[in-house]
Amino acid sequence: MCRLLCVRNDGGFEMAEHLATLARIARDSREYQGHGWGCAWLEDTGTDGGRASDDGPDEGGTAGGRASGRASGEEPDGGGISACGHRARWRFHHDIAPIWEDAARPAGRTTLLVAHARSAFRDEGIRVENNMPFTDGERVFAFNGELHGVRIRERGRIGAEKVFNFVKRFDQGDFGAALVRGLDAIERRTRHMRALNVVVADTARRVHVASRFREDPAYFQMHTATVDGAHVLCSEPYPAAAARAHWTPVANGYTGTL
Repeated sequence: MCRLLCVRNDGGFEMAEHLATLARIARDSREYQGHGWGCAWLEDTGTDGGRASDDGPDEGGTAGGRASGRASGEEPDGGGISACGHRARWRFHHDIAPIWEDAARPAGRTTLLVAHARSAFRDEGIRVENNMPFTDGERVFAFNGELHGVRIRERGRIGAEKVFNFVKRFDQGDFGAALVRGLDAIERRTRHMRALNVVVADTARRVHVASRFREDPAYFQMHTATVDGAHVLCSEPYPAAAARAHWTPVANGYTGTL
């Protein structure tokens, strides 16, 4: 019931226009997507692991409780080695305001961006700490879907975080296989599934994608395209890029990489 975006380009890209497009998609969606939003992006810290000179406060991006309803910064344990051999770490921005009203949307260049505009189930749990992407330090996770009667026992503030933690139980070194096994188990233990779309990305720029839906493909089916040299996965094709990009629907039941 939310809107997802993932953008990857090992050569780098500017985040601002992609986030502005997600803001337009969320604002114009037929379902309300204004229960806050969040994004995570990789910052290259160089081969020596040194801190970048423009760091903000050393605060966890998923932390809540601030008076402004905003959390933005780095995840302290989010460092890793990127695919090109450089050290990279996750940076985060979460805000309880709708994405189209947030004047502090991040800008600058990155090689990997994951963003999520939230439509809270039954308008419940509307707090900044419940806004995705969630993280375990190395990976970030975003979810779009609707599950009813899920019979799993797992820790997590909301259902999406429980899905993330449950899938990780199956990880024995191949996260793609863990995603298939974990989502299969969740689907078997769910009374009714409208959709189960998942994006998981790590500091090595690996992006795992899973898409399952039983209803309303016009709303739940994700799409991919190459936009200005970047690989893009989004809940909807970019309106402004429709004329210059070929958008491909993600097949129902697909699990793979971006």
